[in-house]
Amino acid sequence: MNALREKIQHEIREGGPIPFSRYMEMCLYDPELGYYSRNAAQFGKAGDFYTSSDVHAVFGRLLARQFEEMWRLLGSPEQITLRELGPGRGLFAQDVLDWSEKKFPDFFQALHYVLVESSPALRQRIDSALDKHLARGKAAMWTPQETSGAVAQTLAVRHGTTEAVAFPSIVFANEFFDALPVEVVGAEGSLRIDSRDGRFVETWSSPSSEELEFLDRYSVHPEAGERVEVPLQAQMHMRAAASLERGFVVVIDYGYSREEQLAGRHRGTLKAIRQHSVSDNPYEAPGEQDITADVNFTALAALAEREGMQTQRLITQSQFLLGIGEANEFADAFEDCRLPQERAKVALQLKHLVTPAGMGESFQVLVASKGISGEKVSKLAGLSFATRAR
Repeated sequence: MNALREKIQHEIREGGPIPFSRYMEMCLYDPELGYYSRNAAQFGKAGDFYTSSDVHAVFGRLLARQFEEMWRLLGSPEQITLRELGPGRGLFAQDVLDWSEKKFPDFFQALHYVLVESSPALRQRIDSALDKHLARGKAAMWTPQETSGAVAQTLAVRHGTTEAVAFPSIVFANEFFDALPVEVVGAEGSLRIDSRDGRFVETWSSPSSEELEFLDRYSVHPEAGERVEVPLQAQMHMRAAASLERGFVVVIDYGYSREEQLAGRHRGTLKAIRQHSVSDNPYEAPGEQDITADVNFTALAALAEREGMQTQRLITQSQFLLGIGEANEFADAFEDCRLPQERAKVALQLKHLVTPAGMGESFQVLVASKGISGEKVSKLAGLSFATRAR
């Protein structure tokens, strides 16, 4: 018997059917048995999935170049916080910090990197990957609960001041929002999970006012036979990210706009992933498979704007990375190559990051800013392809 399955069924027996978001939360984030809590073996090419940082260090190197440009647009402040949501094993942070130290020493001097991670197993991996940067105070780890208001206070103490100083910030989230629990709404109502004879069964209840408001504002109401995700937790996290006083929010993920939903696409994107195989059955192996849903970028952008941020036009990861790497012909990727075959291998890895056949067109990039003119932000290297397309 799957231990997490039994734990979920016990909760249902005690309190009745649970929202799908609660089921998904337990499957992914249960402190002992959840998918992200058990171990870190599911990451990387040998695991269930891999991120852009697993492909090649150039992803972190290019973003380091973009973060440095953002820092300069903010006036090269003496201190800047880079907060990464859901940093996984810390590979991206390692690449950004190492490359910044090597190529952008002034930015590195100002940079304090905060990794927001709740999984004990992943925090252990981050400890190992970033031991050098953590030991000298260049990086710090926080749980989501600790993060609110703590970054500024930590930096203030670190620099001998008695008041909390709100330094400019960059919040970065790569494949973070797709893994947050979602509500699921169908024509029958809001999905609930019940248990009968040792099996999970789906039931329905009246949708909440929050769910209906989300569908009205940012999504579509499902027709017969359709299901639509309602990412209320994503809204909460975006509100927290956008509450910075001055700086940027950068979100990279696979997702869609409301216009695409109105055109009949991205309705019912929930899926389970195990060893690179995709299934539409999230009940098969609780805690042993990833569960994700595509990201509603229209909702994220609207919420950022409600928090006083300016959002740029949504672009693809391909456009974003090509814009950053164009100026120096992706020297960040090839610098360590000594032999022709090494260059050929890196060229293939880079191709996977930027081409439609790889990750380039399936991932979208949202850039939002606060405390700096939108005209200046639109000139960022990563947004240059979007500017030309207008």
